[in-house]
Parts: sequence; structure tokens; C-alpha cells
Amino acid sequence: MVMCRDLQVSRSGYSDWVGRPRSDRAKDNERLIVLIRASHAASGGMCGARRVTADFKEAGEGCGKNRVARLMRINGIRRVTGYKVPRPLFGTPSILVPNRLQRQFTVSRPNEAWVTDITYIRT
Repeated sequence: MVMCRDLQVSRSGYSDWVGRPRSDRAKDNERLIVLIRASHAASGGMCGARRVTADFKEAGEGCGKNRVARLMRINGIRRVTGYKVPRPLFGTPSILVPNRLQRQFTVSRPNEAWVTDITYIRT
């Protein structure tokens, strides 16, 4: 087999791995994923790993937060981060401060026009 040679795995090792039954941990992970999806859907997607773990503890299911977080991450289950609050606009910069340069940055003498870059200020 080409894959065995490329991955440097013996054929007998690969055949043994393919024929091996799934572990109890893998079976339990699949069962937990179903429960995580149900809990996540019941909350409308608002619950993260902490809340899902708390739901499991209330139901008597023994599972740690890190395991729930890992299973959620692997399966692409993410909580909704919230809603954006619309912020009122108090005016555009052109209304607040008049544009005296009108994008004419070439000047005839020094100290006639000043420009600055404020992109480093987080707004």
C-alpha cells in the first residue's frame, strides 16, 4: 500500500488498527456530542462550555469542562457571542469639523497646513 509506505506504517499495523473496535472513550465522546448539541440547541446557541457542563452536572452526567470545551471545539459548536447594540450617530466628522483642505495636501510654504494620522488610536 502506498499510504503505508508514505506514512511509514506497517501493513499489519494498519490492518490491526482498521479491524480494532472503537474504544469506550470514543463511544462516550459520540454520546456526549449528541448531548452537547441538544443542550446547545435548547439554549438557542447562547451556552458555551461552562454552561453546558453545568447542565450536565444538573442532569447527573459526569463530564469535565475541558472535555466539553474540546468536543465543542472539534465539532465546531460555538456559542453566539451576543447582539450588537446599535449606537446613535451624533454627526459625521465633516459636520463636526469643517474640511478646510478639501484634500489639497500640496502647500506653497511651511506651516500652512497640518495633517496627522490617528490610526493608532483604538475607537
